[in-house]
Amino acid sequence: MQDYQTQKSTVLDILDKHQAMPGNLLPILHGIQDTLGYIPPAAVADIANALQLSKAEVHGVISFYHYFRDTAPGKHTVRICRAESCQSMNGKALENHAKQHLNIDFHETTADGRFSLEPVYCLGNCACSPSITIDNEVFGRVTPEKFDQLLACKGAE
Repeated sequence: MQDYQTQKSTVLDILDKHQAMPGNLLPILHGIQDTLGYIPPAAVADIANALQLSKAEVHGVISFYHYFRDTAPGKHTVRICRAESCQSMNGKALENHAKQHLNIDFHETTADGRFSLEPVYCLGNCACSPSITIDNEVFGRVTPEKFDQLLACKGAE
């Protein structure tokens, strides 16, 4: 993982690009995360300073939206749908299994850096609930056993 000093020029470039636009905080945060994979905690002070906001305001937005992360993601990102359809089809049991299997919670990365676990609030695959994505590939009717098989395949890459 890079230290913030090597990432700072990227953050400053994104800030410069979006500084004059109205409602620029979210585009800036998206730009940073899309480029770096996450929003480094040290970047909060630079963002706040550039936008004349408090660090608490910037942090509040980052922590409010589930999409944003403040730690580097793993090699593979697993997203588990938490919408109503998936919940009604044993999504909570799948979520619990995934957390136990990976030994992490949402917004965390496994110790080996292979997998990050994220909640998502609809994958548009309701007819095949419960659904997950691994990286950007959608899988439906995921049981704990199928989850383990999918991760084993990704873990071997």
